[in-house]
Amino acid sequence: MSHPDPYGSTEPRGWDRPAPALPWPDTDLEPGPWRPAPAAPTHPTEPGGYARPGAAPDTYAAPDTYAAPDTYAAPDTYAGPYPNSGRRHDGPGRYDGPPAGDRGRPDGPERRGPWGAPARDDEYPTAQIAPVRDEPTDQIPAVRDEPEPEPPPGRRGRGRRRASAERPPTTTPTTSRAGRNLPAAIGVGVALGAAVVVPLFFFMPAFLAVLATAVGIGIWEMARAVRRSGAHPPLAPLVAGGVITVGLAWVAGPDALCLGLLVTVLGTMIWRLGDGPGNYQRDLTAATLIAVYVPFLAGFAAMLAAAPGDGHLRVLVTLVAVVLSDTGGYAAGVSFGKHPMAPTISPKKSWEGFAGSVTAAAAGSAVLLWVLFDVAPWWGALFGMAISVSAVLGDLAESMIKRDLGVKDMSNLLPGHGGLMDRLDSILFAVPVAYLLLAVFVPVVS
Repeated sequence: MSHPDPYGSTEPRGWDRPAPALPWPDTDLEPGPWRPAPAAPTHPTEPGGYARPGAAPDTYAAPDTYAAPDTYAAPDTYAGPYPNSGRRHDGPGRYDGPPAGDRGRPDGPERRGPWGAPARDDEYPTAQIAPVRDEPTDQIPAVRDEPEPEPPPGRRGRGRRRASAERPPTTTPTTSRAGRNLPAAIGVGVALGAAVVVPLFFFMPAFLAVLATAVGIGIWEMARAVRRSGAHPPLAPLVAGGVITVGLAWVAGPDALCLGLLVTVLGTMIWRLGDGPGNYQRDLTAATLIAVYVPFLAGFAAMLAAAPGDGHLRVLVTLVAVVLSDTGGYAAGVSFGKHPMAPTISPKKSWEGFAGSVTAAAAGSAVLLWVLFDVAPWWGALFGMAISVSAVLGDLAESMIKRDLGVKDMSNLLPGHGGLMDRLDSILFAVPVAYLLLAVFVPVVS
């Protein structure tokens, strides 16, 4: 019995129509009687599904996948579930797949290619593969965990070191918000202060030697840093001229200091002529910057110390004001810093830190100058404020140079501080201001 036409036509379905004659006399493809497909349950997830005629009991066709009743497939356009399966035409309008045992699979009695021709074995390489049989696993030996070989005595294996009573755990260095190793920075700072203050009070020529050594190291760090920009200032005339400049300032005062700077620059120009004209202007510019920045400014510290009678006190109040400025700025910046002061030059400096620097330096200098030099506290506060502003400007100036050169520190000579110039930057800008103000507030008595 044929199913009713879903389009409302009274014409019977395709397999009930008379079979038309094929245009070729191939007996294997002559239409034969219609064979109904074996009954198969409907797919549980597709209610109402139809079993494809001639398909295996475990295959299903969705209701919307069968061919329309009035459509016919040419013998050379069908595609079976397996390549070159050679389906047979068992109805006038449908192809119901190959007969049982002849689906192009190795389980049939004969494999056929297109148009019913016998297929070769090389077209079906999987037909020659032996079937996989389940083998019992009780005959497989059990896998036992073998202990790892121990390292030879006296040698520790790779991995993290374990702590014990004899070997404490490794601790990372304590860093501050400024990115420095705080204990190392404090220790190095105390050592530098002792190296300056002890000879300052007990043997003044030793202080001059410490100052000349600091100038030489600062020149070396600056010349090493500016090489990143392609400039190569000659180091030997700069170091020699820097030491001479500081010595002349110690002996003869401001005029000798200017003369020492002039001698250093001229000596560097003559020395650089021996390397040829290539990049001469750039090298000479870098050398002049170093000569002014390090030995010329340090010469004012030598003149402060050379003041008769109270030179050591003049140096002391200047250093204390710089230290108070740095400490007050650090404490205020860490506690209250929210507004950047110069974000493109030094992002960690804030206006709150600057206010702390000025306040601490003014308060400390007011007390210190009143006690040591009998200067009125308001003049001492003004001295402290001027020293703090100049120290902050010196720090920003060096930060701008380092940012322009692309370096974080001038060197790694001092743990927790970087290079020596990273500690001298504030002092070098502060000593000329201190020399001028102390010459007004506390005139030198011959």
